[in-house]
Amino acid sequence: MSLHEQLYQWTARQGLDASSARRLRALSGLDDPPRDLWTPLRLGAGALAAGLIGFGLVLWVAANWDDFGRAMRFGLLEAVTAVSLVAAALLAARRAPLALVAFLTLGGLLAYFGQTYQTGADTYQLFALWAALGLPIAWAARSDLVWTPWALVVATGIGLWMGTFGGHGWRFDGSTVPVHALGFVAYGALCAGLALRPSAASQPWAWRLAVLASVIAVSATALGGLFARHVAPQYFLGLGVMGIGLVLAWRRAEVYAL
Repeated sequence: MSLHEQLYQWTARQGLDASSARRLRALSGLDDPPRDLWTPLRLGAGALAAGLIGFGLVLWVAANWDDFGRAMRFGLLEAVTAVSLVAAALLAARRAPLALVAFLTLGGLLAYFGQTYQTGADTYQLFALWAALGLPIAWAARSDLVWTPWALVVATGIGLWMGTFGGHGWRFDGSTVPVHALGFVAYGALCAGLALRPSAASQPWAWRLAVLASVIAVSATALGGLFARHVAPQYFLGLGVMGIGLVLAWRRAEVYAL
C-alpha cells in the first residue's frame, strides 16, 4: 500500500475533518518536491543498460550459435550468470540491474538445458524451477526491477500448470474444477507473498503485476465457464474468487486492486 493510500485509510479510520486531513497530508511530505531525482534516474538507466546488455548478448549468441559447441554454449551462459551474481554482490549501487541480468540469463540457461537434453519435463516445470532458483536473486536484490519479472515468471508458470492439468485445452467442466481452484489459490499466495515483502509499500510494481495476472487468469477462466456449452462450475468459482478479492481490497483500501 502506498503512502497516498495509507493517508486515505488513516483519515477514514480516525474520522478526521478536512482541516486535520490537510494538516496530516502536509506533515507526511507527500506533496513536497522530490528530494532526490537521481535515484530513480539511476535505476531507470541501470534497467535500460541491463536490458540492452542482455539483448546484445542474445543477438551475439544467436549470430554465432552454430559456431559454438555444446560445452561452450553452456560455459557462456553459466559465465554470464556467475559474473552477474558476483558483480551484483560486490557493487551495491548496481545490484538491481546486475541481478536482473543474472535472473534473465538463468532462464536462458535452464531453457537451453531442457532443449539440449530433452528431459521431457513440461513447460510449467521449467518456469517453476526458474522461479525457485531466481527467488534468492530477487530477495537479495530487493528491487522491483527483479521482483517484477520474477512475478511474471511465477504467474506464467501457474497458468501453464493449469493448462497442463486442465486437459491441455482449458477444458471447463466439473472434472477440472480442482485444478482451477488450486491455480486460483496459487495466484492468491503469489499476491499475498509480494504484498508482505518488506519493501512492498515503496516498490509496488511486482505486486501490481501479480494482481493484474491473477485478475486476467480468474476472469478468463470464469468467462470460459460461462460460454461453455452448459454453464460450467468455473464461472461461479471465478465469481466467488473475484468477490473475495474485492472484499479484501476494499477492507485494505487497495485502490489498484479495486
